[in-house]
Amino acid sequence: MKNRRLLINLLLLAALMFAQFVVATATRARTVKATKFTVRVENISSAEGQTAADGAKWPFALSPGMWVLHDRKASLFIEGRKASSGLEAQAEDGNPEGLIASLEKMHHASSLHGLFNTPVGTMGPGPIGPGGAYEFSFSATAGMKLSLALMFGQSNDLFYAPDPHGIALFDAKGLPLSGNVTSRIILWDAGTEVNQELGVGTDQAPRQKAPNTGAAENGVVTRARSEVFYSKTNELFRVIVTPESGM
Repeated sequence: MKNRRLLINLLLLAALMFAQFVVATATRARTVKATKFTVRVENISSAEGQTAADGAKWPFALSPGMWVLHDRKASLFIEGRKASSGLEAQAEDGNPEGLIASLEKMHHASSLHGLFNTPVGTMGPGPIGPGGAYEFSFSATAGMKLSLALMFGQSNDLFYAPDPHGIALFDAKGLPLSGNVTSRIILWDAGTEVNQELGVGTDQAPRQKAPNTGAAENGVVTRARSEVFYSKTNELFRVIVTPESGM
């Protein structure tokens, strides 16, 4: 009789431990379950263009760019430090491939970074002018942050990016981010090329004879507070983050 009771108690204990294991496993699965996000970058600047000092009109444009997911600070640049060659290519020529290559050298998972270079509704890479948009998607888990970088197309070496901490994709309760995050995007000066008047400089990407041909500045990455467009980001473009429902 005692042996039978002992056996029953052991079976009940085993069943309880198994149930706890199942619950714990299910909880971990829910915790690490990925959410798919789509990010849309829309150029909402005036179709009539911007005005240069001599009255000439020029269109605001954004270059192809790159995105990266991280859980601490992004390694794209450090404010107050010299820009990497990859960031220089992005900021001066709208070419994000060098930044992507630097992530690959660090063995950063390919699913956690990528390019966006083809405007919505077109067949090939190019910048986006007024009315144009880029879209890209990725999957992320709680704790991840988003950083991105793209060039102010009519400049010598200005680029847009969040601060190095990035944009948190989930709140403290683990709920996914949704909505307009344009206020988190900052205009930066890479400090690699001497600045000319925006929109008309001969060494700026739309008019230069070849990539990387402007006068070297030998500076560091700083916030472009001296530029009139520093506080006008919300008038020029918007960045919308949309999580996929039901994931």
